[in-house]
Amino acid sequence: MASGVATVSVGAPARPRSWLHLLAPFALVTAPVLALDQWSKLYVRSNFHIYQSRPIIPHWLDLTYTLNPGAAFSLFATMPPGFRSVFFVALSIVAMVVLCALMVRRTTTASYSIAFALILGGTIGNLIDRIARGLVTDFIYFHHASFSYPIFNVADSAITVGVALILLLSWLEPSPPPSPQ
Repeated sequence: MASGVATVSVGAPARPRSWLHLLAPFALVTAPVLALDQWSKLYVRSNFHIYQSRPIIPHWLDLTYTLNPGAAFSLFATMPPGFRSVFFVALSIVAMVVLCALMVRRTTTASYSIAFALILGGTIGNLIDRIARGLVTDFIYFHHASFSYPIFNVADSAITVGVALILLLSWLEPSPPPSPQ
């Protein structure tokens, strides 16, 4: 059976879909993710002091305002600041171009488009923070007893769910039949 991402008939070039196929997932998934991400970050920056924490579910979930210089879950936070800024902005722009290109491909299924749109929304949300503030606002903190998960935000969640969806879809796809020898 064909892959949802890159199935092309032998000898036939893949034709891109119309821009309408990009606009639908963008409008229905990317834009709401981006709006929720930016609204939640604005709310936290406006109503919390840095490192202030408020329990939502005591001993499990807090809103804790932090600023993250790195990528999701503080990856690469120790890189030199100038290099880190250029690296993450460039990486985000490349990711956005690739995600849009994947979304407009004729062979991309709706399920994959949703996954790509989630990742795109998260990427744009964190890019806005990097460009506007130089740091990403994080505030969702899961913890219990000695367990403590890195603090993250809505954009990080969208990226994680999008990647998980891609992995799940790839795992659920039937394998192509073996070619005759």
